[in-house]
Amino acid sequence: MKKFTFKGVLDGFRSSVQAAPRGTEQEIQETLRSDHFQIKKTFRHGFPFSPTALAWDPIQKLLAIGDKGGNLRILGGPGVDAHARHEAGEAVVRAQFLVNEGALVTATADDQLHLWTFRQKSPQRVQSLKFQRERITCLHLPLQSKWVHVGTERGNVHVVNIETFALSGYVINWNKAIEVTRTNHPGAVVEISDNPLDANKLLVAYETGLVVVWDLRAKAAEWRGSLGTPGEGIRAAAWQHDGKFMTAHVDGALAVWNTRQPRPTSLSYPHAKANKDGKLEPCKPIHRLEWKTAKTGESLVIFSGGLPTDKAGRTHSITVLNGKSTTVLEMEHSVVDFVTLCESPHTADYQEPYAIVVLLQNDLVVIDLQTPGYPCFENPYPMDIHESPVTCCSYFADCPSDLIPAFYSVGRQGNKKATGFSEKEWPINGGEWAPASCSYSEIILTGHQDGSIKFWDASAGTLQILYKLKCSKVFERRGSVSGGYGGGGSEDSPLAIQQAALCAESRRLCAALPHGHVVLFKFRKQDTHAETHVLEIPMITDSLEEEASPEPDGSRSASFSRGGDSIEGESRRSGVWAGGGGGMGGLRVRGAAGTGGARRAAGFQAALVALQQGAPSPITALTINSSYGLMAWGGERGVVVVDVSRRAVVAALAAHALYGPLDPWGRHAPPAERAREPSLDQLEDGSARSPPAAATAPAAPSPAEPDDDERPKLDARRKSTPWKTFNLKRQLSKVDLKLKAAFAVPSEPNLEEKTEEPASTSQFYDAPVEKAEIAIESLEESPESESPREDEEGSAAASPARGDMFERMHKELQEQAQSQPVPTQQGDVYDRMHRELQERWQERDEATRPDSLALEEAPVRPPRAREREQRLLSVPNIKYGKKAEVRDLRRPGAAQGAPPASGIGNLMRRFNKLDSSFSRSRSSSMSSLENISQEGIQCLAFADSYTKKSDPTTLLPTLWIGTTLGSVLTMMISLPEADNRHTQPVVVSMSGGPIFRLKGSILAMSFLDCNGALIPYSFESWKDDAKDVRGSRERTPTKQSSSSSGSRMSPTPGAEGGSVGDRQFVVIASEKQARVVALPSQNCVYRQQIVDTDFVVKAEIVSLKDSVCLVNYLSTGHLAAYSLPSLRPLVHVDFLPLSELRIAKTFCFSNRGHGLYLASPTEIQKFTIDAEFCVSLNEMLGELFLPRDMPEPPKESFFRGLFGGGSRPLDREELFGEQSGKPNRTVAKVIPGPKESLDQLGARASTASSEVARAHMLVLERGDKLSQLEDRTERMSNEAAQFSSSAHQLMLKYKDKKWYQL
Repeated sequence: MKKFTFKGVLDGFRSSVQAAPRGTEQEIQETLRSDHFQIKKTFRHGFPFSPTALAWDPIQKLLAIGDKGGNLRILGGPGVDAHARHEAGEAVVRAQFLVNEGALVTATADDQLHLWTFRQKSPQRVQSLKFQRERITCLHLPLQSKWVHVGTERGNVHVVNIETFALSGYVINWNKAIEVTRTNHPGAVVEISDNPLDANKLLVAYETGLVVVWDLRAKAAEWRGSLGTPGEGIRAAAWQHDGKFMTAHVDGALAVWNTRQPRPTSLSYPHAKANKDGKLEPCKPIHRLEWKTAKTGESLVIFSGGLPTDKAGRTHSITVLNGKSTTVLEMEHSVVDFVTLCESPHTADYQEPYAIVVLLQNDLVVIDLQTPGYPCFENPYPMDIHESPVTCCSYFADCPSDLIPAFYSVGRQGNKKATGFSEKEWPINGGEWAPASCSYSEIILTGHQDGSIKFWDASAGTLQILYKLKCSKVFERRGSVSGGYGGGGSEDSPLAIQQAALCAESRRLCAALPHGHVVLFKFRKQDTHAETHVLEIPMITDSLEEEASPEPDGSRSASFSRGGDSIEGESRRSGVWAGGGGGMGGLRVRGAAGTGGARRAAGFQAALVALQQGAPSPITALTINSSYGLMAWGGERGVVVVDVSRRAVVAALAAHALYGPLDPWGRHAPPAERAREPSLDQLEDGSARSPPAAATAPAAPSPAEPDDDERPKLDARRKSTPWKTFNLKRQLSKVDLKLKAAFAVPSEPNLEEKTEEPASTSQFYDAPVEKAEIAIESLEESPESESPREDEEGSAAASPARGDMFERMHKELQEQAQSQPVPTQQGDVYDRMHRELQERWQERDEATRPDSLALEEAPVRPPRAREREQRLLSVPNIKYGKKAEVRDLRRPGAAQGAPPASGIGNLMRRFNKLDSSFSRSRSSSMSSLENISQEGIQCLAFADSYTKKSDPTTLLPTLWIGTTLGSVLTMMISLPEADNRHTQPVVVSMSGGPIFRLKGSILAMSFLDCNGALIPYSFESWKDDAKDVRGSRERTPTKQSSSSSGSRMSPTPGAEGGSVGDRQFVVIASEKQARVVALPSQNCVYRQQIVDTDFVVKAEIVSLKDSVCLVNYLSTGHLAAYSLPSLRPLVHVDFLPLSELRIAKTFCFSNRGHGLYLASPTEIQKFTIDAEFCVSLNEMLGELFLPRDMPEPPKESFFRGLFGGGSRPLDREELFGEQSGKPNRTVAKVIPGPKESLDQLGARASTASSEVARAHMLVLERGDKLSQLEDRTERMSNEAAQFSSSAHQLMLKYKDKKWYQL
């Protein structure tokens, strides 16, 4: 006989709870495999952030820009834009092209030289050289040379071979370059340049002002020079084609030198003016200098900086000295570097400059030197993404094909043709790009800090601006502290776009502003003149006024505070929101109702402006459904649903009000448990707070009280409530409930007690069974039972608090009885109610209290909520029901379809003190109202779904709401008939819908049909108001789906549905987990724990290869993809470190496996997870390198060659090669490139194969020779036989003859 133990009984209980039947799993064919995925960055658009270096290839006509993040961009003609990045991420200090060689040399801040090749479409690093003892300050690579000169901070000049990246033994040491009599160090090398007429002469300029012309063959200094003045420090130097050179100094001076004397031939200060004393004004340093000559003989000196000190801090400029004329070109941003574009790359020839490329801190400017006035070229690159800082991004791949032409047409109407630009073509036109035919369109939306929204065409790897929408035109500019727009938001950016939601099919756009305002735009092709409707959103608070109007089914509604209507009524009618405060002006909507309207430009036109009342309420989730005619958004305070068709607020609910009677944290409890009734509790002051709990009972959340500044408003609203709406029966019922809660004697609960209510109407919460931990929370509530159970905290309260409560009730009853005259019958009833209050108080004094309460005898249950506590908006639009359930999906073993908790469940709860979420959330450290009250809305989704078990065949419009605490709630939407849509209100209900709970904040929700395909959402097709186009309710794939992906709704449930005929799957992804729940059975059929200690930054359900998958970007920088609906892992690879908050805010996925994020404040980086797209990506890229002929060097005249005035060639291989000696190994070391090992392996393999082939050839040759030898031997044998025969015959002939017969 088996021994009876208490542990065995517990195990039996656990097994009975865990043995919940699970529906038959659907067998869905999933086509996605791991080999379908490949993570790769595709295109980068925008201006390089914080640029540091600039380089130009005059033959290939390519421009290279390096930035402080180690990124390298190579720009050419349209579509030619390549990106590469140094692995270490160090700033690019210098960059220089190997002219017409398809290679580039860069120097980074970590003193490394890198060689890049771009003969292929994507630049690749070949190899690197690390300087270990000296810091690199400048580079110089002579034309058509393979030896690069490297200047260092110590004043030395090293020579590096480009082909081998080996350091030469030839070094120009600083101590040999200076004079023998010089006692101090010359400083770092700032410029290296070779003489155009004599390549043997190398100019070396030091930062302290010393200039040296070095003879490379003689290995000695040929000439030295210096200004000898305090401001002689040099920042730049440049040669002229005839052998003169110029230096730029720190005091703004330009000095012209020749090599015949140690002092300059001329010294000038271009921007210095003489003051009253006759002295020149001090000037800022000249940082960059170039000296070019045109064929006409004109000399152009171009430099940056050198302005007087009083203007230098305010003005950034480029100065062009053309003969005696001086032209100052002012720039909007500081100048980083510039390069002059010339017709000839040879410095010994007339260069013929035609443009200047100026790299600014935030822009790229190209100046036309051949047009009078030096106009700028119009920049074709999308480098104005950061015109105003980007605050949000949205990516729409595979959008409707007619959207881009529509946006482009209205964009051209709004943008006038720019004037003042050069009429010549853009000079940076290197490379070649053939537009690839893309079968789908891509649009990127960027929201900006100035309130603008830009629409970009991102198809086929390009980025072109389509249309720019300015939200600032919706509002009138008001005087304020910051000089911008008022409205109580951020003073610096009150109109910054926080969220943007676009319905591409109906062409409706929602934009959320910082304060919580929302603007709805509708697209029109023509200009209009109309009014903009203004809708005020009440502030979501816990302080409510009770509605007097009765509701059917005994349900109640509450309206949100609208205090001050009489005061602000006039301003509201005129479209002014006066809740700014903080010194900010009001926010007035331009063209609001009553103002006569305003002109609206073609494009997106404001149709509705929802102004948030009260303090700022940032919006974290925003969505729109054009078919429903509804718009919803949510934030920290709750969710708001707006009827766009009727321009009315449907619901404005706090997060805890969405739970109804199932709030797991008890935020709807009675007075001792947080119950707040408007008629009584709104009059309570700070002393009415619940007393602390006794040591024998778990702590319950303390009630939230209104702020001090809110109490006068509440009192004013109560006093303004008319007595004619007073319902005596309702007041009597509420006081009776209050008395029962106040005077009930606590008793030991009966754990085996069961309600008489059938199981079908019970409300329950079931938690997982894992590692002997069971937590089944019973939320059963009988509809007839209005008496709340005694709360542990309330039972431990001291008697003075009860006395204060009685005094407050007594005072309230007296004030209400005396303030307004009432009929006699009501007065009698009211007196009886007052007497009953006194009698119950006396009975409470005589009652005895139990001596002790055991902790395990009081099960920890979520406080039950009252029907009167359900928060509703003004009109009875929201209804709550009692039939609902909370399903915890956080644990892998979460039960599905488990029966309601009964007495066994209650008994199990007593012995499970280590429960997971709900028990922890009620602990003293985790469930304080300060933390729980912060529950906000994180995710919203409109969908037609099966939400009711009782009616599994009805498809209902719903709004699915995900919160920051991991709850998923459903709001049922009742839409009027189409004919009455604009006259009848939309009714929403929280009754009967499921409540799911996951770990972490909810990030994404999407719906699949019974075949595992994305369910299309309903939408209203866009129609031009100017034309009579019939709009019909249609269906299109969701924003994650594709028009060609084959995602269609199943016409019938089919036999594959679950045991209850499941027709849908809802995919829910949170920061920790992912769950797939079947509807309407509400069974969790698949689950996946994505992360444990980290969190998911972004999750999205996307379409890929006619299938669906869940893609996650993790805080560890990894990308993880799971198949749907089975949540089978497909890929998990390292992708992008989460280094900045900007990445998390802008990271987004889209259709066909595409995605993007803001790589820097000025650049958008696109990526893909589709392996097939990665294969075809190379075809979409532009060719960087094209074979082009090098221009011939200038021919030397007869007399110049005769008298030695022409250029002289130099054999650098002889000077810097092996004959120069061995280099110092401690100066630098070679770092092999990423492909060098593969190249070496390939070389070894090719060598081995060549050796085998050579041996085979030798064998063949040996065989041929042997065969030839054999033939020769046989021929010799035949000849020998013939000779023998001839000799024998001759012998026989002369055998018998005498000698005299011969």
